[in-house]
Amino acid sequence: MEEKHIQIRNAEPLLLFGFNDIYLRRIEAAFPDTQITARGNQIFLKGNKEAIGRIERIVDELITLLNRNGNLTENDVDTVLTLFTTGNGRTAAYAKDTHNTLLFTPSGGVIRAKTPNQIAFVESASQNDIVFAIGPAGTGKTYTAVALAVSALKSRQVKRIVLCRPAVEAGERLGFLPGDLKEKVDPYLRPLYDALEDMLPLDKLKGYVDRHIVEIVPLAYMRGRTLNSAFVILDEAQNATALQMKMFLTRLGADSRAIITGDLTQTDLPIHSKSGLVEAVEILSGVSGIDFVYFDESDVLRHRLVKEIIRAYSDAGNNEGQNGPVSTVPSDPPTPSDATNDEES
Repeated sequence: MEEKHIQIRNAEPLLLFGFNDIYLRRIEAAFPDTQITARGNQIFLKGNKEAIGRIERIVDELITLLNRNGNLTENDVDTVLTLFTTGNGRTAAYAKDTHNTLLFTPSGGVIRAKTPNQIAFVESASQNDIVFAIGPAGTGKTYTAVALAVSALKSRQVKRIVLCRPAVEAGERLGFLPGDLKEKVDPYLRPLYDALEDMLPLDKLKGYVDRHIVEIVPLAYMRGRTLNSAFVILDEAQNATALQMKMFLTRLGADSRAIITGDLTQTDLPIHSKSGLVEAVEILSGVSGIDFVYFDESDVLRHRLVKEIIRAYSDAGNNEGQNGPVSTVPSDPPTPSDATNDEES
């Protein structure tokens, strides 16, 4: 007999377990030699190793269904139980197909972590409250981060999403641009809107934005706020100053999580300004609850030449570094083609 516990981080336990834990009781009935106990957001299992492994896969699949549909039914539970207990040979392939699934898009596509570093990123985000995702453009950092945020919102882990970016090209002094605040900053925040529009129906996204459940703001407008029960993302963090980075990280309130994405090779700050991302890596490495995941050209999911371009610039930078300072690579904000979306692969 073995014992194991599963912590539910990406689904609402009450919806997953069912009223009076009815769904857990159905699973337990399918494995009569296994004991299942629910406490808060944890499931405690006691039984043989094979049964516990199957129950873990069943729970993973039910979480996937819950995040896709917004609820579970007894028929959903029975269907998954049949799939994982009949031994008809489909289980392994089905489990592999749904593994690392983050989200289902409104058009029926699947967003999942594909590359080893993307998978490591997703796993780290499930275990740490603050995760830094660092690497070149096209590796899916921003897209995966937004998918994690939407998944957390759908599964009621958080009550809102806050996405922000530094608007360094305008020095975050946007008053001279025409239009209201939204019109002034939209060019800098557009990649975040694009990712959200891939993942949520437009009418639902508009409702979320109108009710401030989803906010997309310039980094400068985060000052003075405390964000409780929120999933907060700082994108293009290499363009945040050291003071801005500290300001952002200290906005987190109770039950909140943060992801910071950036590319250390594409800093647009003035030449004598130190990137807050660089300083954060130096200061925060080793702090419990904060993790750093690094991406490279092997994670690029764009055109095949993007990998070669990144490698060429990296090689050129290493060579120039031997004789003098390396020039900054022009900024290339991520687009939805960073995606781990199966429809675009």
